[in-house]
Amino acid sequence: MSGDLGPTSAAPRAGEIEPGSGVRIVVEYCEPCGFEATYLELASAVKEQYPGIEIESRLGGTGAFEIEINGQLVFSKLENGGFPYEKDLIEAIRRASNGEPLEKITNSRPPCVIL
Repeated sequence: MSGDLGPTSAAPRAGEIEPGSGVRIVVEYCEPCGFEATYLELASAVKEQYPGIEIESRLGGTGAFEIEINGQLVFSKLENGGFPYEKDLIEAIRRASNGEPLEKITNSRPPCVIL
């Protein structure tokens, strides 16, 4: 009896590729606009789904929330006026992971709600 209880984490075994490996995301956002919280929320959701993904943040101009996947702009708040839905970004990452062509995300949720 070796006492081996098997894998204790979700980390890939030697030779396995972690989901999202090879995909690089850059998010450029406006910090004075208060968009850092949105970036952190989105980055957390992406990392949960794709632990091997590389996410970089950069400070951008006024109103910016721009997302590039492997150097291709896939979402622009400056063009769409809102923020991307997590499901749309996750789908774009899945496509990039599989080597499929990327399309621009055109759906967006409003940046704020006025009650």
